[in-house]
Amino acid sequence: MEGFTFFIGILGNVTSMLVFLAPIDTFKRIVKNKSTEEFDSLPYICSLLSASLWTYYGIVQPSAFLVGTINAFGSILGIVYVGLFLFYAPPSNKVKIALIVGTLNVGFLVGAILFTRLAFKGEARVASMGFLAAGFIIVTYASPLSSMRTVVMTRSVEYMPFYLSFFIFLSGGVWALYGWLIGDYFVSVPNGTGCILGTAQLVLYGIYRDTKPPARDSACVSFYDLEEGWQRQPLLSSTHSLVSSTHSLVSSAHSLLASGHSFLES
Repeated sequence: MEGFTFFIGILGNVTSMLVFLAPIDTFKRIVKNKSTEEFDSLPYICSLLSASLWTYYGIVQPSAFLVGTINAFGSILGIVYVGLFLFYAPPSNKVKIALIVGTLNVGFLVGAILFTRLAFKGEARVASMGFLAAGFIIVTYASPLSSMRTVVMTRSVEYMPFYLSFFIFLSGGVWALYGWLIGDYFVSVPNGTGCILGTAQLVLYGIYRDTKPPARDSACVSFYDLEEGWQRQPLLSSTHSLVSSTHSLVSSAHSLLASGHSFLES
């Protein structure tokens, strides 16, 4: 059984690697055009934070070593993606993006690690990080939901690439199985959720793949609804959007830590 579990873990690493590599074409375009155009930085920043949290979880939880290794790879790629985004972003957006990166990928990450190390020990520390990492990966898996709505509205799968949906389904399913095999619900439950969301995307793809989309009504479908590949949304356009997005993420994380603390005390 240990050999089978290890094989599933390696398979999970392979599928996750494909998901992490999905934005490469986007960044080739950014480098070629020397501009981030209207791509959004926030999904990449959040993905980097999620991968970083899972890397640390893999360190404090020995049975989740394979989870840590692939997310370390994802963290390195995420640093490259975010670095390129900062380099090629318009001057008017550099400060906003740098502020989010500093708040989430530095401040929040360091704060979460220090908090769990100082406030908890042993299994309690593992559980607290598990709650936090699981919450962020669910947010990451749920990010294509707006593209699913767009598919239904436009009756077109143009903005929901098949391979991305397939690898979300496959990666979620493999990691859910791996989490079940090692008895780690922090791995199995959120990835099982991702598998279900991936399945829903594939079902939509099967329904609408041969459907000719109607003429677009700009009043019905805005560019904010369109996600191409990983993410295809406009850059943050105001300080209010920046603060609201960051505040929502931090509030969600605080709630997760509070839930974890209550769970550990019960």
